[in-house]
Amino acid sequence: MSGLLILCAVAAYLVVQYVTGGGGTEGCKVVSGRSDRQSYDFTPEQAVNAATIAAVGTGRGMPERAVAIALATAIQESGLRNIEHGDRDSLGLFQQRPSQGWGTEKQILDPAYAAGMFYAHLAKVRDYRTLPLTVAAQRVQRSGFPEAYAKHENDATLLAAALTGQAAATLTCDGRPAAVTEATATGPDAVRTALVRDFGRDAVEEAGAEVNGTSASSPTPTPSVTSTAHGRTVTVPVPEGRKKDRSGRTESERGWQLAHWAVANSSALHIQRVSYAGQEWSAGSTDSRWQPAPGPQGTGGAEKSAGSVRIVTGQ
Repeated sequence: MSGLLILCAVAAYLVVQYVTGGGGTEGCKVVSGRSDRQSYDFTPEQAVNAATIAAVGTGRGMPERAVAIALATAIQESGLRNIEHGDRDSLGLFQQRPSQGWGTEKQILDPAYAAGMFYAHLAKVRDYRTLPLTVAAQRVQRSGFPEAYAKHENDATLLAAALTGQAAATLTCDGRPAAVTEATATGPDAVRTALVRDFGRDAVEEAGAEVNGTSASSPTPTPSVTSTAHGRTVTVPVPEGRKKDRSGRTESERGWQLAHWAVANSSALHIQRVSYAGQEWSAGSTDSRWQPAPGPQGTGGAEKSAGSVRIVTGQ
């Protein structure tokens, strides 16, 4: 009888882990674009926060090195989780303290705000690009454990390469939809809201897209939305070419940042497919790896043009 109870308990545990995304295989993974094939496994929650940190950094014109420093700091301070507790009054991804002038509790618990504050302080650190990562991070954080950031440098560098678009088709997630609550927003409108939240309204509108097939009221349009039998598609145009942005990235790298951002947010926003530059990611298929995109008549009708990132939602 006791053996049966143990088996039932194990089965119940596995069900809970599957539903909540805990245990076993992590929901997201970054694999190095180099021959070393290093990898980093993390949860959908961590992926969303990491993607936000990267987007805020590039939006401020910060280089990939700055994003790696920010990611290593957040991995050490919070495990890339937006926690509501910490040492004394420390809060959020970077464990920033309201009493030390980092902002209000509400502001610090906004990942985009917290990341912005980190970069604002990092930008004032002289020669942060060439300093050892742990030194640069410590000059911002003033931690009691100044050497702790160094142990996360490899993982943070791997994440930064994918989340700034430097390493193409290297970030995947299983895309298991998060639980829907009354406060949950999904669908194209939620995707657009999240894009503006992380990249900023100007950056999204400069992409030259449209909303619902028509221009927005602003001079430059925002992401377009079309409906098909396979879902609703948000299209974010990415001009082809080698033009560099403020972070020193090409437009192709900008496209891969958007594509990886969408995959990182796939569980939270119920994104089913993402395609860019002839590659497509599909939730829950073939280990969620990037695959050659099918032609217009294939499943999903993904375009092989590098000129836009296509994000297909389930709603």
